[in-house]
Amino acid sequence: MTTLVLPVAPGRSEPFTLAPARPFTRHEGGFSRVAYAAPHVIVDPLAEQDPWLDSPIDWDRTIAFRRHLWSLGLGVAEAMDTAQRGMGLAWPQALELIRRSVEASRDVPGALVASGVGTDHLDPAAGLTVDGVLRAYEEQCEAVEALGGRIILMASRALAATATSPQDYARVYGRILSQVREPVILHWLGDMFDPALAGYWGADAFDPALETVLDIIAAHADKVEGIKISLLDKDKEIALRNRLPAGVRMFTGDDFNYAELIEGDGQRHSDALLGIFNPIAPAVNAALGALAQGDTEGFRAALAPTVPLSREIFRAPTRFYKTGVVFLAWLNGHQDHFTMLGGQQSTRSILHFARVLRLADAARVLTDPELAAARMRQLLAVHGVA
Repeated sequence: MTTLVLPVAPGRSEPFTLAPARPFTRHEGGFSRVAYAAPHVIVDPLAEQDPWLDSPIDWDRTIAFRRHLWSLGLGVAEAMDTAQRGMGLAWPQALELIRRSVEASRDVPGALVASGVGTDHLDPAAGLTVDGVLRAYEEQCEAVEALGGRIILMASRALAATATSPQDYARVYGRILSQVREPVILHWLGDMFDPALAGYWGADAFDPALETVLDIIAAHADKVEGIKISLLDKDKEIALRNRLPAGVRMFTGDDFNYAELIEGDGQRHSDALLGIFNPIAPAVNAALGALAQGDTEGFRAALAPTVPLSREIFRAPTRFYKTGVVFLAWLNGHQDHFTMLGGQQSTRSILHFARVLRLADAARVLTDPELAAARMRQLLAVHGVA
């Protein structure tokens, strides 16, 4: 077993011994839940760049990671906030990412890929209007559909900034849903993930926002595959889930309570579209495979230990969760560096990384503990930890 010294508080460190690797039982059949992982992008750290301004992407490694997820039976929710969409990944790069991912999926039998559509190419300095937001959504929808892609209709910062009433949301979403070719996944992203989305759906309080969302879905239920809700509040998700029309899925985006929401209450359950599925994919495969076979205890045994890890990665400020996701991808050998778009590897402290390592070890999602320890020692040295 491998031991290293990890910081536990300012000025204090302790030895920590990693557990042996746990080979999760690999499930090769279908699942009883639809599960999307929202993957990150891998940058090229050796490209000539200004890290806060440029975003050179290592396309081969980025697509290889999507193949890793598909091999485990997970769908890919492409070009979402986990990929730093609007936070380092601009629309031209997002469209190229979507194109490459959709093309790669054609070689993988049964591969699921749905892609984020938003309004992030709008220039706020040019002046924003609700009609401009509508046209921006239409432009991105057309681009993704032209590639043969399916749509996740992302929340829009521009719409949050310009809409003055729930009716503005109803008009924009109603127009888009009336035009799309195939049913879409709506995305309700809370301001803990993106402060610019405060007051989305035309209300600061949950209850009136809920009514607006339900009215939009009810009016266009044939064009809504489901809705992802990311509010980190299981009661709010259940309140929406219980009122969805028949045939409309609830995709949990609750990175704090996903295990119990996916399991369900015996009458209703949530499917999943989660950033945390990115670093814990082997455990997710084993858990969903067990659930498909009616093995609830096996589901809990594989997935429940990952929840404390997810809560640490998604701790406030939640928008920095992507750093923990990429950190684990590096520890697990999916990339040979810990570099992110916009230099965002610097958004978390070494104490946070040490906690993530301990919790990943407890969840048994470190595929090669010796490699993880060697790389953690490199990071500790950079931070001045002997």
